[in-house]
Amino acid sequence: MADIAMVFHWGPEQMNAMPLPELMDWRERARERWERMHGA
Repeated sequence: MADIAMVFHWGPEQMNAMPLPELMDWRERARERWERMHGA
């Protein structure tokens, strides 16, 4: 999930420990943050 890594600066070790539903929630948060910071 490159978008999570780019926005939150997390490595694979942090993301691998998360269950898929939590990971998908963080992916949506990363998308929202990116849009707020850089425009849609």
